[in-house]
Amino acid sequence: MVNKFVFLPPQTDLFQQWIPRLLDSAPSWKIVAPETQEQAAKELKDADAAFGTMNPELIAAAPNLRWLQAPAAAPAAGYYFDELIAHPTKVTNFREIYNDHISVQILGYIINFTKHFNVYRDKQKERKYEALETPHHDIFLPESTVLIVGVGGIGSETARLCKAIGMRVLGIDGRREDKPEWVDDMFSPDQLDDQLPHADFVVLTIPHTPSTEGLFDSTKFVLMKNSAIFINIGRGMTTKLHDLNNALRSGQIGGAGLDVYEIEPLPEDHPLWDAPNTILTPHTAALGGANLDERRYEIVVENFRNFSDQKPLRNEVDKANWF
Repeated sequence: MVNKFVFLPPQTDLFQQWIPRLLDSAPSWKIVAPETQEQAAKELKDADAAFGTMNPELIAAAPNLRWLQAPAAAPAAGYYFDELIAHPTKVTNFREIYNDHISVQILGYIINFTKHFNVYRDKQKERKYEALETPHHDIFLPESTVLIVGVGGIGSETARLCKAIGMRVLGIDGRREDKPEWVDDMFSPDQLDDQLPHADFVVLTIPHTPSTEGLFDSTKFVLMKNSAIFINIGRGMTTKLHDLNNALRSGQIGGAGLDVYEIEPLPEDHPLWDAPNTILTPHTAALGGANLDERRYEIVVENFRNFSDQKPLRNEVDKANWF
């Protein structure tokens, strides 16, 4: 039996490079790469699977679709629209491929907020040989506590790195029933408020879902230590930037490291740009090395085989909860 797979537009050189490799690994497939939405709608009429971003018109044109590969680990807001959620197709994503890249950046933030390399770099430019005053060097990492909100692949690897330098690691997760080796204590999402006051670092790796949208607002920041550092490297829509800015400027929390934002790109006139003790990076945590495309390919080709063999698909998504 031949299965049909559609690479949805827009097309990229990467798709063209994948097609012969996929056909070599899974010869029982027919693969097409339409260049326009109109062509895609025609190809989807008898398609079994697809890669990319749908819309209501395309999903309506795909009555037989049984697998859709999302183009990201956590696609942009709106990817899981009502018609896609209601459709019987299964959706898979690219979670797990960024675990090492992103956890290293989180650790980089944590170290920077205790050693203040960014501040000393500014002093170096000014040729100033002077140490920062209290409380800049008051946090000693082996005696500190990190609360990781979202202990999936990225959160687990972050826990391993933090534990390696002696930190106490607490985890919050709504899916895991087990406690990873590197986590000292695990808690459910309804226990988040109780754990926030214990943390020197609060790290968000959670995706944007109906339940996490706007989760961190003024009600959460007021529970944190005045010295605590807030780090968001999951999805920007989980954090209210207005409330975060107020918490930073009022001294309610001690600092923030952000790679993702409620508004992207962050507007040039946004007050967070010069908020105190804040490090902002432009959604770059997953960058580094040339292996990510190969990791994506490995997930797709594995699911080609799983689909053909009627086995469970890797990284299947709960569509109603977007992750």
